Formats: sequence, C-alpha cells, structure tokens
Amino acid sequence: MNTSISTKSFIRVISTQNCLAKQIPRNLKGRSKSSQEWLTRQLADPYVEKAKMMNLRCRSAFKLIEIDDRFKILKPGDTVLDCGAAPGSWTQVAVDRTNANGTKEGNKKGAVFSIDLLHFHAVPGATIFGGMDFTTAIAQQRLREALADRQVNCVLSDMAPNATGVRMLDQENIMGLCYSVLRFALAMSAINAHLVVKLWANGDISKLENDLGRFYEHVKRVKPESSRSDSAELFLVARQYKGIDAVKEVTTKTR
Repeated sequence: MNTSISTKSFIRVISTQNCLAKQIPRNLKGRSKSSQEWLTRQLADPYVEKAKMMNLRCRSAFKLIEIDDRFKILKPGDTVLDCGAAPGSWTQVAVDRTNANGTKEGNKKGAVFSIDLLHFHAVPGATIFGGMDFTTAIAQQRLREALADRQVNCVLSDMAPNATGVRMLDQENIMGLCYSVLRFALAMSAINAHLVVKLWANGDISKLENDLGRFYEHVKRVKPESSRSDSAELFLVARQYKGIDAVKEVTTKTR
C-alpha cells in the first residue's frame, strides 16, 4: 500500500484527466431520497475512488494520512492503539507507517492493536479485537494483556456513538468516548506519545482541549480536507505526552 502520495496531488491529477466528471447513479428506483443522495455523493467523491485505487477499505483513511503527514505522529517501530477501528482503514495506514507488517527493510517493526464493537476482517500486521466494546473493563484488560510490557506511542480514536437525533445527548456520548480513550492513553502511553480523538463541533471542545493540554505539550483542532464539508466532525491532535509524573502532579493539585 502506497500511502505516501498526497491527497492534493491525487485530486489535481485526476481532475486534469477528467476522471471526476459528475456521474449519475443508476438503479435508484425504490431507494429513499437519502440513499440516492448518498450514492450520488459517493460517485462524485475523489477520496472514494482513491481508496479503491490504493486498496484502502474506506475513504476515512485519508483523514489519518493528512493528520500524520502534518504532525508526524506515526513512525516505524511505534506501538499504536486504534480505537473504533472498523472497517480497518486507519489500521491499514497505521500498519504501513509503523512497519507493523515488516515489509520495509531497514526500518524498525512496529505493532498495531485495533478494537471495535463490530467484527471486521483482519489486517495483516495488526492484532484485531472485533466485537469488543473499548469502554468496558473487560476489553481494556484484554488490550493490556496483549500489549504486555509495551508502552503505546500513539492512540487513535475514530469512534463515534450511534446518533440518537438528540443533539445534546449525542454530544455528551461522543465526549464520553473521548474521555474514555484519554484515560486509557494516560495509563498506557510512553513519554512523548501522541493521541488523536474524533468529536463533533460543540461547546465542550474547549474543556476537552484544556484537559488534554494538562497532559500533552501540544493540542490542535484539525478538520482534514478529506473530511466532508457538511460533516460536523473534527479531530483533536494531542502531541508529546508529558508522562505519568505530570499526571500525578496535576491530580495532586486538583484534589
């Protein structure tokens, strides 16, 4: 898998070749309006086509590619935890960039551990925990056992709850997921490790940013270009974990 090609250069090339001419989906009879709109958008989306060309499982891979190209959070030899990993596109990128599959000679071999509530197909080079709820004590204990003595260099979370349609409840649920990931990251990460969490634009972002800033040197809001413009999603990228001593110090001061 060659994930080194930039998203911008890809769009420029295929636009020049008129490969992105607007297509009208066929066989829409009987489909709902929302289904028709989704199919039309998929056909017009350059990232969907690029994902197929690069053998990536879905377009969301390019969000992580953009984040890593900008912030350099993944490197050969790293140990990575991917939360909410199904169908596995972020895991594919993480495996490639950490050399977890051992295909890049001369580079250290990394390790990728991926978990999701859904079952999904194996990704060569990754350890998969499908059908497991990351937020449960049982799932987190399984991850600790699998990690053994390894400390994590990067924790990724593309998790999002099923939408209820009640905005305040949905916001509360996704923030809960972010804090669950953060707590696990604080316990399992190496010094200078990184963290990426997904959330939806809301008034609680500043609080989460401030909390991340207590434990990480740098925190940045990011909306990748490959994230659809009509989507409320964004990511917080926290870099350079200060270590458990910093966590203890903050905990002591806030008691």
